[in-house]
Amino acid sequence: MLLVNTDYVSDKKVETLGIVRGSVVRTKHIGRDIMAGFRGIVGGEIKGYTDMLNEAREIAAERMVKEAEELGADAVVNIRYETASVMQTASEIIVYGTAVKFK
Repeated sequence: MLLVNTDYVSDKKVETLGIVRGSVVRTKHIGRDIMAGFRGIVGGEIKGYTDMLNEAREIAAERMVKEAEELGADAVVNIRYETASVMQTASEIIVYGTAVKFK
């Protein structure tokens, strides 16, 4: 499955199949919160949160690809990622784009 954040694929004519999306909501872990508190004092990257968000993006993208495959897509174009706070201790990561089939 080709995934691009442009609204076209070079040298390809496409049939639009529709919008596809994937999302996941992740919560913070108490151990990560403790380390984040220490980092807040001394500064620096909060590696546990970075890892958690990267993993969440991968899960969301996999879910989007699965939805595109169910439509018979060859690619997803114009992909966008968004992150939103669902509650104080949880964030949603959503990825969406347009599923297309090459002609």
